[in-house]
Amino acid sequence: MNRKGQAAMEFLMTYGWAILVVLAAVGALAYFGVLSPSRFIPEKCYLPGGLACTDFTANADGNISIVLQNGAGFDMKDMSVTMGPDDDTAYNGTATSIIDIINLSNGNLAVWVGPKVGTPGSKFTGEFQVTYTNDQTGLEHTKTGDLVIKIP
Repeated sequence: MNRKGQAAMEFLMTYGWAILVVLAAVGALAYFGVLSPSRFIPEKCYLPGGLACTDFTANADGNISIVLQNGAGFDMKDMSVTMGPDDDTAYNGTATSIIDIINLSNGNLAVWVGPKVGTPGSKFTGEFQVTYTNDQTGLEHTKTGDLVIKIP
């Protein structure tokens, strides 16, 4: 009986130290940011049907640009874009475009240039709203999109 107890204790001590070393290594990796979940989140730009986010980028200053495409089947007028991060702080950007972003014809593209949303090396995660009026019916719509982008 004594030998069985000693064998069990040696087994627990040997593998217990090994498990402790592995936990310490994982803890060190997490502390230094190697296992940070934000490193593994891919960049994305998403808008619901009718509008498409065909391209997006950020520059070293933290300013972003989003290319929007009207695929709704009708012209959009009185279009505006606002953006905010997860803490709901509003960013008001300026519009520069291939065509006037205030009126976006069906099938056409427009580039929206937003303000600074982060610092170099950070990752911006937030929502943006595109508000427009259907040129055929006169009804106003608001579409909410998601943006995750790394600031170079």
